[in-house]
Amino acid sequence: MRLNKFLAERMGISRREADELIASGRVMINQKIAKLGEQVADTTEVMVDKKSIFHTHKYTYLILNKPRGYVSSRKRQGDTPTLYELLPEKLRTLKTVGRLDKDSSGLILLTDDGDFAFRMTHPKFFKIKTYIVELNKPLAPIHQQMISDIGITLPDGISKLFITKLADTDGKISGKRLQVEMSEGRNRQIRRTFAALGYEVVELHRVEFGYYKISNLKPGEYKETEKFI
Repeated sequence: MRLNKFLAERMGISRREADELIASGRVMINQKIAKLGEQVADTTEVMVDKKSIFHTHKYTYLILNKPRGYVSSRKRQGDTPTLYELLPEKLRTLKTVGRLDKDSSGLILLTDDGDFAFRMTHPKFFKIKTYIVELNKPLAPIHQQMISDIGITLPDGISKLFITKLADTDGKISGKRLQVEMSEGRNRQIRRTFAALGYEVVELHRVEFGYYKISNLKPGEYKETEKFI
């Protein structure tokens, strides 16, 4: 196994972060400073900052229903609480797999398995994320077609979303309540896409991420799950 993959899996970091550790000279293999691209065998002694990294580790995978009004970072932003405050102390070392902004809610995955996080978030693995979105006004059919078929040009590239109109609470389909599917995960992409056409997203709730579903978890609740890639 390549050293960066080994470190990612054992430390719950990305492969890029693992490469940065190696390049900085903080990683040692069999008492020698490691080099990028080295291989790790079952008998290889690996140390980071003079601490041993063991070959066996039981990973943790959580599904959390993030309430609106919580940030996904470890530290509070002013008086805004962090989702880690919803977890017991022993689980606060886990890392989020992607993020949801403060005003969004729903499914967040947390883990200490860096390789899992990489495979869930890198675009080449094409993991579909599903959201329930409410707009401030009905989505015009021409705009739905533009977003789904052509894409909307944003400063960081084209944004294409697959959109299905859903019934409102009164049972009618007005075009304000939508199901949105996407495989990318750029910063506030859904909000920026609709804003480019003059709409405001007033509610954004993620219900699925790859094989994972929020099911009947209440806001603030979490549960352990298994690894599905």
